[in-house]
Amino acid sequence: MDVTVNSADEMIQFGARVGALLVGGEVIELIGDIGAGKTTFTKGVAKGLEIRDNVQSPTFTISRVYQARDGLELAHYDFYRLSDPGILKMELSETTHDPHMITMIEWGEVVEQVLPEGTIKIRFVSPGEFERLVTIEDNGQLTARLKEDAHDSTR
Repeated sequence: MDVTVNSADEMIQFGARVGALLVGGEVIELIGDIGAGKTTFTKGVAKGLEIRDNVQSPTFTISRVYQARDGLELAHYDFYRLSDPGILKMELSETTHDPHMITMIEWGEVVEQVLPEGTIKIRFVSPGEFERLVTIEDNGQLTARLKEDAHDSTR
């Protein structure tokens, strides 16, 4: 599924749409260059999950966990500064198998071998200064929910 986003506000709105559809247990790898919109998208997902905290990039802290609606949690990882995840590999493995956790991973190449089968990949490409092309690659569950949600909202 491809979506074109034309501003940071639209990226947050799209992320909020995605976040509202998450049920727990999802593992999402965010792929894109610096400034492509990964953290902005995550802020939107947090909004859709009804997280009240100010979501920030975990580039320097590596990970942050936020309390969400319905007893869910959002774990946000950023492995940009790591060439070897070390002990974080074990933590990530536990997090990705928790049915109450939604796991968002930026710069996940270093932990690719730990990510479970069925990981949703969301790619961010910047064809212009403000425009972003967002591509969701999944097993069809999230994209089906997004399409159903879009169909329901047009009624």
